Amino acid sequence: MQTCANAVTVAFAGLETRRVEVQAQLAGGTHGIVIVGLGDKAVSESRERVRAAFASIGLAIPAGRLVVNLAPADLPKEGTHYDLPIALAMMAAIGALPHDALDNVVCFGEVGLDGALAPAPGALPAAMAAHGMGAAFICPEACGSEAAWAGGEVIAAPSLLSLVNHFRGGAAIKPPERGDLISGAAVPDLRDVRGQEQGKRALEIAAAGAHNILFVGPPGAGKSMLAQRLPGLMPALSSEELLEVSMLHSVAGLLERGRLTRTRPFRAPHHSASMAALVGGGLRAKPGEISLAHQGVLFLDELPEFSQQALDALRQPLESGQVLIARANHHVTYPARILLAAAMNPCRCGGGPGAGQCRRGPRCAIDYQARLSGPLLDRIDIQLDIPAVTAADLALPPPIEGTAEAANRVLHARGAQAERGGGLNAVLDLDSLERFAAPDGPGAALLAKAAETLSLSARAYHRTLKVARTIADLDGSEAVRRIHVAEALSLKRQWAGADQGGMVRAS
Repeated sequence: MQTCANAVTVAFAGLETRRVEVQAQLAGGTHGIVIVGLGDKAVSESRERVRAAFASIGLAIPAGRLVVNLAPADLPKEGTHYDLPIALAMMAAIGALPHDALDNVVCFGEVGLDGALAPAPGALPAAMAAHGMGAAFICPEACGSEAAWAGGEVIAAPSLLSLVNHFRGGAAIKPPERGDLISGAAVPDLRDVRGQEQGKRALEIAAAGAHNILFVGPPGAGKSMLAQRLPGLMPALSSEELLEVSMLHSVAGLLERGRLTRTRPFRAPHHSASMAALVGGGLRAKPGEISLAHQGVLFLDELPEFSQQALDALRQPLESGQVLIARANHHVTYPARILLAAAMNPCRCGGGPGAGQCRRGPRCAIDYQARLSGPLLDRIDIQLDIPAVTAADLALPPPIEGTAEAANRVLHARGAQAERGGGLNAVLDLDSLERFAAPDGPGAALLAKAAETLSLSARAYHRTLKVARTIADLDGSEAVRRIHVAEALSLKRQWAGADQGGMVRAS
């Protein structure tokens, strides 16, 4: 009888995977199963799931002490996907599997009490890790279509018993097929929005350069309608972006039967969302909404209603494009390169001063807008006032241009940015900004005067240049001219109240 056997699986640190060796040894002593190696509650409970699964398939555990070690022992282990490697290592240790069955394979999956295999989050990055090791990947049948996207050999089994038959040559398991590449949910068309031509223009600029955007206006003005149409203006995910986004969603358990989509993510959390829900964290450091919106749009409606702690936690990810979640014994990093779209009323009453709806006057707007910190607003490139929609606007015929026409211009503008090689305009570094976005003489003079008059911070100054570069790209202009700088400056609203963080808040 084989008294010692090893299986290989992976541990997750964000999207990164680390090799974990599951060592099972049958030794003398008190009868029982012991799992060591810094596992969480789900890992420790694996002992009972595996014991019940063995009984269900008629497999007896010999007398003695069965010790399972998850190495490296100082690496935290979280999740139910350790069930399958633990079960297979134990089966090999007691002789239920051939001694070489687990050579050069990576095991992943949850085991049910009846011996059936259940899916676990993270099958795609685990399969990618197995492919990188040059190993086969063993997973539950429900994860097969997801794991097949990684390439390499995938063994997707419905149960422990089917794996035993497969390795003993009784009934080979057929390789799974990849999941479907679906088109995603239908995106509403810009033609549905009546009036709000400046809002549509701002939306097009935001999509072309991946600029963060904030709409401020009374209820019913169409702020949310505009933001919901933003993903339709953005080009489909590239193959590299598709893989990264799909791996994130796999870790979060959001991939259904291995179906992938090139449609960019659109996440719209409620304003009651906590800081951990927005930026990630919690007991198992899961990705938050900002990471689930990676390469897509994060829409925050009623922006001032979010907790100040949650909003300020967005500042660093908006700047760096990633989230670092620190724990006492490890750190987890998730990508978070997003386009932030937000909407808010001018004041708590909804209308704001002069709109005929606010009874408290300017003080209401000052107090409400003061919930947003200056540093956060400094990271939002486009801030636009959206006026109320009139009856005359609603009576207009549908616009001639819709999402398709605007998306075509966005595609050409992004193509120009790709040819320059500096990335999208919103993420240009200072060197690239000086090379690609330096305005002409009149434009530079206008920007210098505006920076002094409006007390623009250095960040706001550079972000204005980036928006001007995007406007020039939409116009097909190689040079950033005065007209482009002027339009970029027109997309910086004046805020009610006092100066905060270098931003003018003039009532």
